[in-house]
Amino acid sequence: MRRVYFDNNATTPLLPEVLEAMQPYFAERFGNASSIHHHGQETRAAVERARESVAALLGCRASEVVFTSGGTESDNLAIFGLVRPGDHVITSTIEHHAVLNSCKHLESLGCEVTRLPVDGRGLVDPDDVRRALRPNTKLITVMMANNETGVLQPVEEIGKIAAEGDVYFHTDGVQAAGKVPIDVKRIACDLLAISGHKMHAPQGVGALYARKGTLLQPLFYGGSHERSRRAGTENVPGIIGLGKAAEVARGALERGDLARMSEMRDRIEKQILSTVEATGVNGAGAPRVPNTTNIYFDYIEGEALVIALDLKGLAVSTGAACSSGAIEPSHVLTAMGLRPDRARASLRFSLGKENTPDEVEFALGLIPSTVAHLRELSPVYNKAALSS
Repeated sequence: MRRVYFDNNATTPLLPEVLEAMQPYFAERFGNASSIHHHGQETRAAVERARESVAALLGCRASEVVFTSGGTESDNLAIFGLVRPGDHVITSTIEHHAVLNSCKHLESLGCEVTRLPVDGRGLVDPDDVRRALRPNTKLITVMMANNETGVLQPVEEIGKIAAEGDVYFHTDGVQAAGKVPIDVKRIACDLLAISGHKMHAPQGVGALYARKGTLLQPLFYGGSHERSRRAGTENVPGIIGLGKAAEVARGALERGDLARMSEMRDRIEKQILSTVEATGVNGAGAPRVPNTTNIYFDYIEGEALVIALDLKGLAVSTGAACSSGAIEPSHVLTAMGLRPDRARASLRFSLGKENTPDEVEFALGLIPSTVAHLRELSPVYNKAALSS
C-alpha cells in the first residue's frame, strides 16, 4: 500500500543529509565533549559548529544557544528558570501544553497567571497584552506559531510591549523554526524554544535561545555543561543533527523554497473546500506558517476520519500528538470560538520538506469519498440533510 505522511507538525522524518552528518558520532567519533583529549575535543568542535548553525538560523550569538532534549524542556527551562512565587505571568489560551501546564504548576507555587483570549482567527491582541501588565509581571510567554492551526502570533508587537514594560518575553518557536525566518533581535524576545524533530532533525534534541544577560535557574543540577544552564553530558549525535537541520532550513529560507510548500498547502485547502460541503479552514485570514492547514468537516468525528484515511494510506491528525486520544475537544479550536462538535470534526494537514505535489493529489483523491462514506453513517448528517 502506498503511504503518504501529512503529519509533520507531530514529527518529521530525518532528512538523509541530517542522518549522514550524525552517523560518525554514533561510533568512531564517540568522545565526551567535556574531555580534554583528542576524542573529546573532536566532538566538542562538532558541537560548537552545530551551535553556530542554530545561532545563524535564529539570528543570535552562538553563546546564547542552550542545547536541550527538545521543545518541552526548552519551554520549561525558560519559564521555571525565571519565574518565582509572587511573580505574575501573561500567556495565551492556545499555547502548547508544555507552556499551559507549566503555567498551571506556577499557580500551585504561588504565582499569578493571566491567560489572554484569541479572536476567531486564533490571534492574540497585543493591546490585551499591554492591558494585562502589572507591577509584578515577570514574564510574557506567547507562542510564535500555533501547532494546530499554524497561525503566527504578532510576536514583534508583543516583544516591543515587553521591552517597554521591562518584562521578560519568551516565545515557543517550535512550529515556526525552519518554516519562517526568525530573528530574535527583531522579535525582541529574551527566550525562544525550538525542537529538532519538528524540523527534520532527530527526536530528543532541541535548543533554547537565551539572550545574553538572562540569568536562568537551571532545571538540572550536575556539571557545568552549557555554561551551567543545562547540566548533563551532551547528546552529541542529536546536536549534530539539529545543527545540520538548521543549516538546511536556513538555506531553504534564503532560496525561497517554502513557497512551493505553501502552494501545496493552498491546493489542499482550495480543493477540499470546493469539493466537500460543510468544510472550512480554522485560522483563515490570519498569517500562518506555509506548511499547515486545519480544516473542519462538519457532521463527522475527526478521529474517525483520521483512522479511515490511515487505512487508505494517508497520515493526518486531529491536532497535537501529545493530546491524541483526549476526550475533550481541542483547547486551541474552542478558544477560537468553535463549537465542540466542529472542533472534534477538525483535521490538521501538515507538510514537510519531502512531500510532493503528487502526494497532495493522492490525498485529494481519497478525502472526498472518505468523508462522504463517514457522513452516510452519521445520524446527525442524515438529519441535517433531511431538514434542508
